[in-house]
Amino acid sequence: MKYSMNLNNGPFNHIKNGTKTIEMRLNDEKRQLLKEKDLIEFKNITTKETILVKIIKLHKYSSFDELYKHFDKLSLGYDKDDIANPKDMAKYYSKEEQEKYGVIGIEIRIVKKKSDSNSYSKV
Repeated sequence: MKYSMNLNNGPFNHIKNGTKTIEMRLNDEKRQLLKEKDLIEFKNITTKETILVKIIKLHKYSSFDELYKHFDKLSLGYDKDDIANPKDMAKYYSKEEQEKYGVIGIEIRIVKKKSDSNSYSKV
């Protein structure tokens, strides 16, 4: 199965350069459909560029606090000089939503990058 998700420019570029390998989301109805080996096409909401990734593993937790304990900050999309803080996710998901659905770390690997010619190239 193939899914589409939007990403801000920063996280998109971290996936593109290979440092971000865990995409963090609310484990809502849409994310509960995800399975290992499914594909996700991420679209950069700033540049409209896309990248195709394969789901390697799904990591489910009750909160972002728990998720952050299991991964290094680079794999979560932070720069080496950043302080990784699970509270950063509050700008996307409320505490109530997190309590209702839990959260998911989607472990990914780049399959293809879309070039300017709108065709994918293997990585």
